[in-house]
Amino acid sequence: MRSLVISKKGWVVIPQNIREKYKLKEGDRVNIVDYGNIISIVPLVDNPIKETAGLLKKGSSLTDALISERKKDREHGK
Repeated sequence: MRSLVISKKGWVVIPQNIREKYKLKEGDRVNIVDYGNIISIVPLVDNPIKETAGLLKKGSSLTDALISERKKDREHGK
């Protein structure tokens, strides 16, 4: 973790390695999210639907797992 200094104008420089990791470049837009005691910088995407399509396809289906658990519950009389 790296500590940063906030300028008089409230500016913070995002370290180069973080900008590269998240492919942030000049002119990109971000949201600042307040989670109570944590502040996050979240990159905005041009097309959220297109950018996140298929994001949850990896791994097992949560819907299938839930259906399976419900079936087991019915079989055991719960």
